[in-house]
Amino acid sequence: MSDDPLLSIRDLRTYFHTDDGTVKAVDGVSFDVDRGETVCIVGESGSGKSVTSESITQLIPMPPGEIAGEVIFDGTDVTTLSDDELRDLRGGRIGHVFQNPQGALNPVYTVGYQIREAIDAHQDLTKRESRQKAVSLLDSVGIPEAGNRVDDYPHEFSGGMKQRVVIAIALACEPDLLIADEPTTALDVTIEAQILDLFRDLQAAFDTSIIFITHDLGVVAEVADRVVVMYAGKVMETGTGEQIFENPAHPYTRALLECLPGQPGGLEPIPGSLPSPINPPSGCRFHPRCEYAREACRIGEQPPLYGFDGDDDDTGDSDGDGDHRVSCIHYEGEDGELPDTNEFSEIGQEPGTGLHTGGGE
Repeated sequence: MSDDPLLSIRDLRTYFHTDDGTVKAVDGVSFDVDRGETVCIVGESGSGKSVTSESITQLIPMPPGEIAGEVIFDGTDVTTLSDDELRDLRGGRIGHVFQNPQGALNPVYTVGYQIREAIDAHQDLTKRESRQKAVSLLDSVGIPEAGNRVDDYPHEFSGGMKQRVVIAIALACEPDLLIADEPTTALDVTIEAQILDLFRDLQAAFDTSIIFITHDLGVVAEVADRVVVMYAGKVMETGTGEQIFENPAHPYTRALLECLPGQPGGLEPIPGSLPSPINPPSGCRFHPRCEYAREACRIGEQPPLYGFDGDDDDTGDSDGDGDHRVSCIHYEGEDGELPDTNEFSEIGQEPGTGLHTGGGE
């Protein structure tokens, strides 16, 4: 990780106050996104992935939502911005690709109009220039005959083509950061592969950082520079894609990988279910489902993120380079490590073969 990340999230907490109690959807999350990097946030449905992404640009309805912690984007704490400043940031320097392209597009306006709307909100272009840019964007995301399709309505596009239109809207102002929330969930395997290739091509062309929200570890293996594994609002493990697949450290990460098809001994579903976000368990939040849990795992708070040398500090960045960290007391000592680490380096070589545990949060 660089000393000057594009995005730095520290102790992010997003709570929702309801009649039944306070839902701790995101509860102390920290990670960085470097410039030009793809960071995948992975975990089961309800783990807090989508809420984390929406908190970055303060898309959480407040009330009942409440956001605390720091979200530093290019040196500025987003949580301190005014509504007008946030509107400039959203769609300008940070673009969003949401889960459902059908729901993200307005059926009564042409796709060209909807792309131009995003352009005109942040750039001072003539109507002619705005239309030309809309056509260019459609062409860049692989829409055939973009000059003609710009005047078509969403219902005239297939699901994969709708997703490309949504990506074009998110890229309208050439953002520094693109947040893609389950962008391939509703697509078949062939279209999914095309969309993943598109993200790689666009990142190379625009030098855009990407946060990729997914529950599909096959997708993670395809696109991730680094991975953030979340469970019940907490970060369980972070590392490079290679570290996560070749040397998974947290029991939860291992359990996710063992859910994948083709494992020796057959698929092993994770027993139990996610805890209540209103009344989460003490200690490690995964301990009720963890085969390695001991008494120390059940008391106190969630363990800090340890590096494998065990020398954690106040920042939670405990290893020498800060790459591979795990929130598990089994790594607290110098030689801490779970037994029987498995190799998962062959997992997810084809998109669509990864873990599927449901949609977004």
